[in-house]
Amino acid sequence: MARYRHRLPQLSGDLFLTDAGLETEMIFHHGAELPQMASYVMLESDEGLAQLHRYFDDYLEIARKHGTGLVLESVTWRANPDWAAKIGTSAEKLAELNRKSIEMLAAIRERSDGKIPHIVISGCIGPRSDAYRPADIMSPDEAERYHATQIGTFAETEADVVTAMTLTNVPEAEGIVRAAQAVGMPAVISFTVETDGRLPTGEGLRETIERVDEATDEGPAYYMINCAHPTHFDEQLEPGERWTGRIRGLRANSSCKSHAELDESPELDEGNPTELAAQYRALLDKHPHINVLGGCCGTDHRHIREIAAACA
Repeated sequence: MARYRHRLPQLSGDLFLTDAGLETEMIFHHGAELPQMASYVMLESDEGLAQLHRYFDDYLEIARKHGTGLVLESVTWRANPDWAAKIGTSAEKLAELNRKSIEMLAAIRERSDGKIPHIVISGCIGPRSDAYRPADIMSPDEAERYHATQIGTFAETEADVVTAMTLTNVPEAEGIVRAAQAVGMPAVISFTVETDGRLPTGEGLRETIERVDEATDEGPAYYMINCAHPTHFDEQLEPGERWTGRIRGLRANSSCKSHAELDESPELDEGNPTELAAQYRALLDKHPHINVLGGCCGTDHRHIREIAAACA
């Protein structure tokens, strides 16, 4: 049974941490083979499962040390039909792995009960198209139908919330929210932006959030920004504005490079964990309502450790 589905504790304003750049860490630090950057394939082997448990243990320890809550994000960013077809995963196997991803997080939460104030389990959803080069933008109706299967699978598990990461356009976000509403799941919507602070499809963050809220009757529990460096969006956030107040989470890249530069880079840009933590601290000083903090491409537990120390 889901523990927090009807009352997400991160909405209280207490600080919550998340994990960091799982896929980049596994590929560049551990030599994992992740086709199409699909970390869900790690669920298919005992070795992969053990590696994932060790990965999440780092974040459990950081949250325990600083007395924060923790959002555990499932390893299912690529676990939707189009990406699964490229990898060769059948629809039946995909549903099984989506369920297994939540079962793993539920087991992690159970053995950590009493050590961390709140552990929220999130079913992670990724975009249908490439997050760096979006193509074939769906209508909201198409997006709702496309993502409904994965969201419906999560609704049958212990997942407390679904979080759509690295979204690039408004219609897909609208469809995801509607699909979640249809099965009674709270949804978090996380957009990515380019170096100019605008979505890859050109919209600004204000326009984007206001459009999704209007179309879904303020359906998202809150919004996040991920897969972008703080310098890419800092100046776009307007303190005190209602739309800015809807943003509660940050999962930034360690690198200030553009998406195009990152896509072409043969090496991982890890940035500077201390510097990134200071940038998070500066953002929280201007926007104290932001209380869900993690990382994205190039980050790992070292970055989250520094962020926790700077912001807890």
